[in-house]
Amino acid sequence: MAEAIVSLAIERILDLLIHEAVFLKDVKDQVESLNAELKRMQCFLKDADRKLEQDARFQNRVSEIRDLAYDAEDVIDSFILKAAHQRGFHGIVKRFTSIFTKPSHLHKIGVQVKAIQTKLQNISKNLPAYEISGDGEGSSSIIKVQQRLRTYSHVEEEDVVSLEVSTKDVMTMLMTEEDRLHAVVSIVGMGGIGKTTLARKVYNHVEVRHHFDCLAWVYISQQCKPREVLLSVLMEVLSPSKDERELIEKLDENELWKRFFDALKEKRNLVVLDDIWRGGDWDILKPAFPRGRMGSKILFTTRNRNVALHADPCNTPMELSPLTDDESWILLSRKAFPLNKTDSHIRSEEFEKLGREMVKKCGGLPLAIIVLGSLLARKQSLDDWEKVNRNFFYGNLKGLQQLDHQYGAVNRILVLSYNDLPYQLKPCFLYLPHYPEDWEISKKELIRLWIAEGFISPLLGSEEILMEDVGEQFLEELIDRSLVQVWRRDYTGTKVKTCRIHDLLRNLCVEKAEEENFLKFIQPSLIENSENSLDVTLVTSMPRRIAIHPGKRDVHLKGEHPKLRSLLLKGWMMSFHFPNFSNFKLLRVLKLSRNVREWHVSGEIGNLHHLRYLRLECTGEMILPCAIGKLKNLHTLHLQCRSVSVPDGVFKLERIRQFVIKVGSVLNIKSGFLLWRSFSLKNIETLKYMLVDKKLVENNEVLKLTHVQCLGIIFKSSKDVKSILLLMIKLDRLRSLSMNLFVEKSSSFSYLDLEPLFQFGHLSELKLVGHLKEDPHQSHHVLKFLPRSIVKLTLQCSTMTQDPMEVLENLPCLTILNLLSFAYEGRKMVCSANGFCQLDIFCINKATNLEEWEIQEGAMPRLRNLFLSLNFKLEILPEGLKYIITLQKLILRVMPSSLTKRIQVKGGKEGEDFYKVRHIPSIQISERITGKGYFYVNSEITYL
Repeated sequence: MAEAIVSLAIERILDLLIHEAVFLKDVKDQVESLNAELKRMQCFLKDADRKLEQDARFQNRVSEIRDLAYDAEDVIDSFILKAAHQRGFHGIVKRFTSIFTKPSHLHKIGVQVKAIQTKLQNISKNLPAYEISGDGEGSSSIIKVQQRLRTYSHVEEEDVVSLEVSTKDVMTMLMTEEDRLHAVVSIVGMGGIGKTTLARKVYNHVEVRHHFDCLAWVYISQQCKPREVLLSVLMEVLSPSKDERELIEKLDENELWKRFFDALKEKRNLVVLDDIWRGGDWDILKPAFPRGRMGSKILFTTRNRNVALHADPCNTPMELSPLTDDESWILLSRKAFPLNKTDSHIRSEEFEKLGREMVKKCGGLPLAIIVLGSLLARKQSLDDWEKVNRNFFYGNLKGLQQLDHQYGAVNRILVLSYNDLPYQLKPCFLYLPHYPEDWEISKKELIRLWIAEGFISPLLGSEEILMEDVGEQFLEELIDRSLVQVWRRDYTGTKVKTCRIHDLLRNLCVEKAEEENFLKFIQPSLIENSENSLDVTLVTSMPRRIAIHPGKRDVHLKGEHPKLRSLLLKGWMMSFHFPNFSNFKLLRVLKLSRNVREWHVSGEIGNLHHLRYLRLECTGEMILPCAIGKLKNLHTLHLQCRSVSVPDGVFKLERIRQFVIKVGSVLNIKSGFLLWRSFSLKNIETLKYMLVDKKLVENNEVLKLTHVQCLGIIFKSSKDVKSILLLMIKLDRLRSLSMNLFVEKSSSFSYLDLEPLFQFGHLSELKLVGHLKEDPHQSHHVLKFLPRSIVKLTLQCSTMTQDPMEVLENLPCLTILNLLSFAYEGRKMVCSANGFCQLDIFCINKATNLEEWEIQEGAMPRLRNLFLSLNFKLEILPEGLKYIITLQKLILRVMPSSLTKRIQVKGGKEGEDFYKVRHIPSIQISERITGKGYFYVNSEITYL
């Protein structure tokens, strides 16, 4: 890890020498000399983690080097801050006329730099005696990671061995009909043994999904939060719209518990409470759970058998046993010998003998075996395997010593896998515990934070590969090593959208992060959960990165921490008491969320000269200060609120890469972002939203967006659409485009020409919001020229009267199609045979004139999810629905009662259209948005 810290310091100083040259010109020689000394020191730190586990003296030396690297950054950043403050942030930079041209000030920084350099030189004189050697991947360059740039198939193998019997047993217990209150089935076992894997396998089994009316899954973990548990279950059971979700989240405790009880009381439910630690947690949650229909069950996964028996003494817990030696070897082989390794020597007897020796020490724990297998998959020779064996079983590995001895095998493997990481990946991995336990982590946010923290150097990026691309490679590498789990994929079905980290791995991260003085995680204990406020006292000895998860309470920050680099607050705080920003001037990352109607962000935020990442969220209106335009080093600005006022200065930030504003509704976008003002565009990659005005068209401003990948545009005139699209053809990095057409629907308005879109061969996601006026004199459909590369298409408020299916069904890559809010106003819609060959998700909302929908046999052969809502004139489901045997879920929201009655089963009598939906495992029907509804699975219907 020390090598990573020194490397980050080197790259940071090089970056400063380039971008802050005007401030450092008079001390350039001293700074360059210090950087050279750090580079020499870096050579001695190859594989430092392997040595520091064995030698306490060396560990102290490494800690000294790490702290000096931090100090070097602090000294230089502090000097730049003072110089920038003295000279001002605005206007043309003039020659130094301030006190900083005086020899005394330059002498001061010179002395500080020299002192650090001398200490490093003294340490380096003693390092050769330790004979550090580079014998593992930990010392390899990140170039190896970049060289592995490839197309990931992301076919998730089920790292499952010998669960067939356990799966059948759990399914039998779940589907045995017991007419009693709170029947609980429990899967018990130590961490890493596969409890969640088994529960997920059962939960997704087709027979289970047929048996229960509704299913929900929620993570409990060590910090059980009853309100969040109930909300999570309700969201899965009701599948509410965005507006409904907001209403549910605002319910007080009594209303929420009643709503929860009512939603489940007449259904046969299966609710999974994953990773529950204490019987007391269940005692708190239990009153909210009704008896439900006969056969309702609750499924626990827990490490504590007593928790299972406490919850339901009538059911014997399913206790998972460790894998046998043969089962362990089979699982190890799957990970250590990927399918693309076909060389016969890889599977030779020598490899198997050594592999069996190592896997035997894993104690039959699947998590340990999977991580070990992922580590061995990168070792090509028998010698490499023998080195892993020696380091694993004969080295004095350090880490997680305070945990129970039963996890010894897992801990040793996890520490070994951490040590084996390329040094650039270690800080990326140790950064993960700033998210709470069992958190679903957004890939985009994580990578942007890595960049802001400096974990991904600008030197790794290039014209061909952006830093975001490198970040994605880093994440894929952690996934390949089984240190991070893929949780959800994006609309392409190939790239990661969200990920998670196993709690044992997170424990390792937390300990290592604190051991390295890298990150401090603060969360109220269970005892403190009842408090309305959280007091945090900052001191300089704390790590430079602090993550706080206060929940819904006031936060009071006290004390000073002038070296603080990152402050990450997660959760909707009621109020936030922040000391003077002058105490945090070296801050690079700031995340704040507030639950207020109006938030006037303090103008002091403009003093955070080094800030790279700023994410502000609130439930009401946000007003940003003009001082935010001073944040010249800002890379990411992410604002999420009901509405926002953005000062012009934001649009002149030269280094900004991601500018994202998410507001409560489309109308707020229309009225809130008319602020296109000469953006410095050379680095921007995400920009939402940009208003097209006369200047933008005349000056070809769009051509400056050379790196943009995700773009949102607001048009006020259809005349500008074609000219802007023609310019955008040259933006070959563009992947996601949102076009908002806020124009008047009148006969004098010119027809829309989308022909240039056909040349957007790299575009995969397209959203069109607003009226798409159709030219009656044209023979082709207004959507004819959509690019064939489109994977996800959203049409909203389009008001088309000509059936769009004839065009859309021929898009060969289309996987997700959303027709929302009057996108189509025609009477009939036809999906032809062999059309929509790749479509997976289809949503039709507010097609208020749609009376007839025809689906021909062979259409949509891969459709799995169909959502129909507020289509008031569609009274009969299409006959062709019976041909789509792949369909897994049908959701009907506020559809005509004549339609829903035809698919009901009452008193054992099937509705006349039931045959159309008989094959669909899960159907959810709601009659009214805020009223009662009913939920149907297979041949059973119950009311909500």
